[in-house]
Amino acid sequence: MTTLKGEHIYLRALEPEDLEFVHNIENDENIWELSNTQTPYSKFLIKNYIENAHKDIFEVKQLRLVISSYEDVTLGMIDLFDFDFKNKRAGVGILVKEPNDRLKGYGKEALKLLINYSFKHLGLHQLYCNISENNDPSIKLFTNQGFERIGLKRDWNFVDGSYKNEYIFQLINN
Repeated sequence: MTTLKGEHIYLRALEPEDLEFVHNIENDENIWELSNTQTPYSKFLIKNYIENAHKDIFEVKQLRLVISSYEDVTLGMIDLFDFDFKNKRAGVGILVKEPNDRLKGYGKEALKLLINYSFKHLGLHQLYCNISENNDPSIKLFTNQGFERIGLKRDWNFVDGSYKNEYIFQLINN
């Protein structure tokens, strides 16, 4: 599928070989704030998740894709979540795992590919994302792809003993 192939990376479905990668991400407390996770996930649960990842987005309301280099290095993941067929919208989440792989354009390319796929193949009208107000790299990534900040959720997330505000961004398919 050429829609999911970019110049430097491509997006692919989860494979059984991704178990360790997904397990490491889901159990990395440094990024739990991004996913609102509070408890670790077992390899058994993640294995079951990967085994069912082939199910249709219309059934499970989400789609998780791996961001991979053409050298087959797994760089991160990008998700559609809260897929709403009736209103033709979905949330977007993205993570490039290793800090030394960030700010190299992989996230930008992955987001462009996902936007194109969402609008062209899934027929979505809009995408949205939620970003902590102090996450400048993510704000820049999404705004550079046309997402507009449409609101502020005050004291939205309780992190490390205090509340943090969160922005909501939206991209409408014209």
